Amino acid sequence: MAHESADQPQLVLPLLVVSPVDVGRLIRDVETLDNLLMQYDLKGATHEAKMPKVSLLLDSIIDANKLDLLVPAQRQRLLAFLQSVRTQAPVLHISFGADPAASFIEKLMTWLRREISPQVLLTIGLQPNIGAGCLVRSTNKFYDFSLRQNFTKNRELLMASFQEVAKT
Repeated sequence: MAHESADQPQLVLPLLVVSPVDVGRLIRDVETLDNLLMQYDLKGATHEAKMPKVSLLLDSIIDANKLDLLVPAQRQRLLAFLQSVRTQAPVLHISFGADPAASFIEKLMTWLRREISPQVLLTIGLQPNIGAGCLVRSTNKFYDFSLRQNFTKNRELLMASFQEVAKT
């Protein structure tokens, strides 16, 4: 990711930032905030070090990294980090048979960020025909963890079980 100096640790993505769309929103939010604060400075308006209202996503990344976005250098650092994440972070696409709960996504993101990459992003799709389980796709791999795939793989065993039950 972006090179950080020795006195500034690498910024982190909070668990609320899940998808590339979230990163895009954050970039727009930081750019909008930067423009607004620069306008205040140009007009000589005193904003008494009071931060304008920001989105939940932006608030979460500010809190996670202990940033003061009233400081132009910190806004630029955050913007550079987010642009780096947008271009370099690994992105997984996972399709489920039904909409996953927010608590499940949070646990999944915790595991992915610990085991895969601290900047991994996730896009979630729905494919009701897979039954239970999921399909996982990265830029160069595909994994089918669906119930449908499991039944297909074990078709002979399943048919033998059905025939055994039918005989009794």
